[in-house]
Amino acid sequence: MAPPEGSGIGEDILAEPPRRPRWSVAVATGMVVEDRSSGFCGEVVSWSAAAVSLEDRHGRTRQFRWKPEGFLIDGRPVTLVRPTAEPHRTPTISNSGAIVDPDRRARVARAGRIWVEGRHDAELLEHVWGDELREAAIVIEPMHGADDLVAAVQAFGPRPRRRLGILLDHLVPGSKESRLAAEVRGADVLITGHPFVDVWAGIRPEVLGLAEWPEVSRGSPWKQGLCAALGEDLDGFWPRLRNRVGGYADLRPELVGAVERLIDFVLEEP
Repeated sequence: MAPPEGSGIGEDILAEPPRRPRWSVAVATGMVVEDRSSGFCGEVVSWSAAAVSLEDRHGRTRQFRWKPEGFLIDGRPVTLVRPTAEPHRTPTISNSGAIVDPDRRARVARAGRIWVEGRHDAELLEHVWGDELREAAIVIEPMHGADDLVAAVQAFGPRPRRRLGILLDHLVPGSKESRLAAEVRGADVLITGHPFVDVWAGIRPEVLGLAEWPEVSRGSPWKQGLCAALGEDLDGFWPRLRNRVGGYADLRPELVGAVERLIDFVLEEP
């Protein structure tokens, strides 16, 4: 019996899928937009290289970083961009939506850091947020596991001008990661995470034309189980999956929100 149409089984899931058009709109004061991740809706009152400021009908003002398809206008996802005002080199929009000035000189890295669990986590953050992180002089470092987290944080020595943000996989109540997080939280340490057992699952399965990632039996290595279910070789699958991510809209919101909070935390060091 043939597999159901659209199931992804027996299909070339790594073949390039058709992409829906993405809409870019030049920002202007007075336009009303909604931030997709938070639902905050307001009128554009100002913008900068880093963010656009919205004011809602109650007079509250919030800033939101530029992101591909990060806003809604009349219910349609759009990418807000700054209008071109001068005939100079145009700032580019990174995969995370940040405006990156090509004429800006490289900066010395901040003392603060963002740690992630492994190489794939670091590569995915670089792929999506890399330009923004470089402009903000924030360095991403893989820990290669969280088992020695308490000792590593003590050795790092977080302090007000040396903040530490940590992204953990599978940060759910009762997990090993949640217990470790409780031991190292502090004023200059922020731990965020996502509920997925592996950062691969933080990528929307739609990038491969799937409705959901296949179930992997408990106790089985998740990456190997996923590739087996998809009929793919483990070797080489990750870079092809990573490169199918066009921006934060291709990631699960739990992962996006966790990374955004860490970037804000490190940037806000006094």
